[in-house]
Amino acid sequence: MAKYAIDISPLRKSRDFRNLWAAGLISYFGSMITYVAVPFQIKELTNSYVAVAISGLIEIVPLVIFGLYGGVLADAIDRKKLIWITEALSLLFTALLLINSLLDSPSILLIYVVSGLFAATSGLRQPAMQAALPRLVDHEDMTAAAALMSIRWQAGVIIGPTIGGILISTFSVAVGYAADIATFVISLILLALLSNIPPSQEAEKPSLAGLFEGIKYAFARKDLLGTYLIDLAAMFFAMPTALIPFWADQLGTPWALGLLYAAGTIGSIAVTITSGWTKNVRFYGRAIMWAAIGWGAAIALAGATNYLALVLFFLAAAGASDMISALFRSAMWNQTIPDNFRGRLAGIELLSYSLGPLAGQMRAAGMAAAFSLTFSVTAGGIICIISVALLASFLPTFRKFDIKTDKFALEKEAESRNLRVNPQSEGEIV
Repeated sequence: MAKYAIDISPLRKSRDFRNLWAAGLISYFGSMITYVAVPFQIKELTNSYVAVAISGLIEIVPLVIFGLYGGVLADAIDRKKLIWITEALSLLFTALLLINSLLDSPSILLIYVVSGLFAATSGLRQPAMQAALPRLVDHEDMTAAAALMSIRWQAGVIIGPTIGGILISTFSVAVGYAADIATFVISLILLALLSNIPPSQEAEKPSLAGLFEGIKYAFARKDLLGTYLIDLAAMFFAMPTALIPFWADQLGTPWALGLLYAAGTIGSIAVTITSGWTKNVRFYGRAIMWAAIGWGAAIALAGATNYLALVLFFLAAAGASDMISALFRSAMWNQTIPDNFRGRLAGIELLSYSLGPLAGQMRAAGMAAAFSLTFSVTAGGIICIISVALLASFLPTFRKFDIKTDKFALEKEAESRNLRVNPQSEGEIV
């Protein structure tokens, strides 16, 4: 079974990767506490569904704008410094929420403003985080590093809200915000221990022209374009999250609401902790294609049954398929994109995996309102399968991608040999 166990060699080999991974793990726990605290506080202050929904809608525009701009910055300035500064800003924004929560009449407007600021800083930080990874991990370890980054996120999603719920219900919202601040402090200390990650020698000053150059590069690479389009199609046609509260009622099991939400994550965790086999796969395009088809098939089967156990099983299978796709998409990006484009492409990636689920939830809700929940889920899964198959058929470069022979992968591997810690430049990755 050793070959199936998650590969932790990147954590053993790279001190910088260990610090980045640990900083993100601790910070994400705290962020998920605030993720629970913000809507809870708005509900307590307004008792309005619309007021709670607005806090999520406010995040979309800043995420799009600053996600793209964050990619440009990540290619032009030291990535460690950008990550540290945005993490420090997030601490300050959480402190504003803490102070606001201690007032006799907390401001709803301030909560909305801070929600938008959180989205903006996340958009700035995430491309730098993604772009830093190939500079910290050996080329051949990128698939294992992607799995480790995924397990970090999954642990935060499951444990963070649980801790947040306990703190908020037992003490107060203010205690939840204070706990998040404490995690930011620890994260900032770990991030400070990272070596500097300066831009590549080909880097240019941040500009709109640089952004469009990155977009042009992404569209010119048909293998990368395939990863974006297939993920967007899968999420748009077969993302049922918005329907889960109604799905629990339709199944006659309102008590199983939490299980329905958690099933996909459980499936993804199962893949992540047994992801050792992924390092032996060379045809990434086929793996992504079949995983996306598996996602659509599992969602369609989940919608076609009214038995809770089967619904949970198929949702878990969908989560497992999605994680397989995510692992190989991440590996393809990290193992083939030149360092001087890495930040901008990471910004585009951020949009591709953020906007797809948001649009997919609107599609699912609209189709369910027009027809039925069962039709929306099942038809969405079937359309997903057809769409993915058609896209893959029109993108042979993506479908036939081979990490062992791809010219971009070979160039990146050669480049990675030169991006090691320079003994003449202490504390700096060059």
